Amino acid sequence: MEIWINPDCSKCRTAVSALDDAGIEYTVRRYLDEPPTVAELETLLARLGLEPWDIARMGEDAARKLDSLPREAGHRDAWLEVMAANPILIQRPIITADESRAVVARDDQSLSDIISEG
Repeated sequence: MEIWINPDCSKCRTAVSALDDAGIEYTVRRYLDEPPTVAELETLLARLGLEPWDIARMGEDAARKLDSLPREAGHRDAWLEVMAANPILIQRPIITADESRAVVARDDQSLSDIISEG
């Protein structure tokens, strides 16, 4: 199990605490320090069953780079490029549970679900 976090994020700290409390072994990836590649984002999105715009943090200043990009398949690669170059735009925390499943653990239910599968 791996968790992508920003240590300054309260939701990330909550998720890490919940994993610790559950006794689950995991690896931490500080994705702002170790940004994912486009290929890693593609793999992650396949596991999440989502598109790049579904996990974009549009309230960030860097999101202006995404404002002009339509949320459609023909612009997917551009979204991925911008997000890989600006990892602050990636929603957090993201937990990869196994070879096929991942979740954006921003709410209690998603976090509970992934821990119960732990």
